[in-house]
Amino acid sequence: MRGLSRASLADVEERFNAVAGSADLGTLSDELFAVADLLDREHGLRRVLSDPARSAEQKSSLVRSLLAGKVGEAAVATAEAAVSARWSRGGDLPDVLERLGVVAAAAEAESQSRLDEVEDELFRFGRIVAANPDLRRALVDGDAPEEARRDLLRGLLGNKVAPTSLRLITHLVLHPRGRSLETGLDEVGQLVAAQRQRLVAVVRSAVELTDAQKERLAALLRTTYGRDVHLNVEVDKRVLGGFSVRIGDEIIDTTIVGRIEEVRRRLAG
Repeated sequence: MRGLSRASLADVEERFNAVAGSADLGTLSDELFAVADLLDREHGLRRVLSDPARSAEQKSSLVRSLLAGKVGEAAVATAEAAVSARWSRGGDLPDVLERLGVVAAAAEAESQSRLDEVEDELFRFGRIVAANPDLRRALVDGDAPEEARRDLLRGLLGNKVAPTSLRLITHLVLHPRGRSLETGLDEVGQLVAAQRQRLVAVVRSAVELTDAQKERLAALLRTTYGRDVHLNVEVDKRVLGGFSVRIGDEIIDTTIVGRIEEVRRRLAG
């Protein structure tokens, strides 16, 4: 988000933080996802609620009349704050409600001391999907009944992952919001990591790193970036020696393949 929307996001987050403490965080997450989905479906309603020509009081009153009794007070208050704010574009309104739904889910995981587990499970599920084209097609098939895809996820993940992981993955599968499943998992993983104000590094190595190696790499990255870094390690047999690290758009490549590619680029230039 940029400019006006970024300032509005900070205001809405402040209101969310004030009401979330007294709410069931898992329920709040589901409710904020549901409101974001409603605004995605009902374009006319979204235009009304994001119209800068309408007063904040009008929009707040409208959203309360729509949601009161259907979702909890924390979700209503958060939605009121969101529609009362001003956004650079109408799509930022459901975006911020989804974002806070993810934050609520992450806060639930943190309260259960399962935040690391959720980060790892989101990453691993993304890799499972990437390695299984048939599974990916079944999950992203918009013509398949929603309940069938929900049941597929329950059967796959069930009690094998944290409830927060299942909640977030289910939301991304059923409500992609124009993103690929892989992109959605990556975005949500970044938001979950931000719950502890830390970065996420995707490490590609030919072999599984030992715990000691992971600790040394994490310490090095923490010193480099000035923030804690969560490592998602991907074993890739195509890597010939060394490893690569991706943090956001930045790549640190120590692999032999990477060095060969760099030589090729220099020769081509």
